[in-house]
Amino acid sequence: MDVLIVGSLAYDSLESPEGIATEELGGSASYSGFSTAFHLNRINGGKAALVGVVGHDFLTEDMAAYADAGLDISGIEIAQGLTFRWKGSYHGDMAEAETHETHLNVFEHFEPKVPAHSFHPSVVFCANLHPTLQLSVIEQTSPTRITMLDSMNLWINIAKDSLIEAMQKVDLVVLNDGEVRMLANDDNLVRASFAVQELAGGGILVVKRGEHGVLALHPDGLLSMPAFPTKKIVDPTGCGDAFAGAMAAFLSQNEGKIEREELAEALVHATVTASFTLEKFGTKKIRSLSQEEYDSRLIDYRAITSTR
Repeated sequence: MDVLIVGSLAYDSLESPEGIATEELGGSASYSGFSTAFHLNRINGGKAALVGVVGHDFLTEDMAAYADAGLDISGIEIAQGLTFRWKGSYHGDMAEAETHETHLNVFEHFEPKVPAHSFHPSVVFCANLHPTLQLSVIEQTSPTRITMLDSMNLWINIAKDSLIEAMQKVDLVVLNDGEVRMLANDDNLVRASFAVQELAGGGILVVKRGEHGVLALHPDGLLSMPAFPTKKIVDPTGCGDAFAGAMAAFLSQNEGKIEREELAEALVHATVTASFTLEKFGTKKIRSLSQEEYDSRLIDYRAITSTR
């Protein structure tokens, strides 16, 4: 197993200046899972597994979409009740969604149970979950390379101590710039990033900055990259999850310490992947992305950044 992903599987309804979408397949594990699967198929046909929960209303064709992408779905629990649902909208520069409704449904009582054959993947990615659930996943698994986690402002507000404990038990933390500032209680992003890196035990911190790109703190030095300049922005939901999924896929291909140069290459692929994700509602674009269009944009991004 190359990558194990634990997170939410959901149906999203949203509105943006580009239109309205209802009951789109979403959730942190869906976006990161499809992204990881795309890259593993592109690299070497490796395997990724999902752990999550859905309700009895989850569509058969959506479960098949995971399997068709090459994802191991044996860790997806089907519980009695309804699947997690979120409703929101985007306005203005579409930098942040306005949440209108959140119905956790079966996700409210989710307790991750990692299948035995997934205990030792190369990379474990704890997608956006309550920190106590992330700690449970960390305790259940022993990756051969690294454990990663993502989080959100809600957990900083209501479960900060547990989040810090989880951050200190992983090798790579992915947060957005607002979350980093919130955790450090400092509006200066660079200073806040160093403070959060220290809070997490000195490992790798990747700071997602939306249209402003990414800042990463590696023990051997800083990395900063721009976003891909995308004209078509339909739905930014899940871009950060797809970003992290691409990183997980790339980092699962080697062993030992993650060198700064390897992290830089992973960030290139993560950035290009995120630029596609926002071009359609839900997971539609990342599910339909072709290798040819990806490779074309990758070439363009390398030209922009002079990354070789």
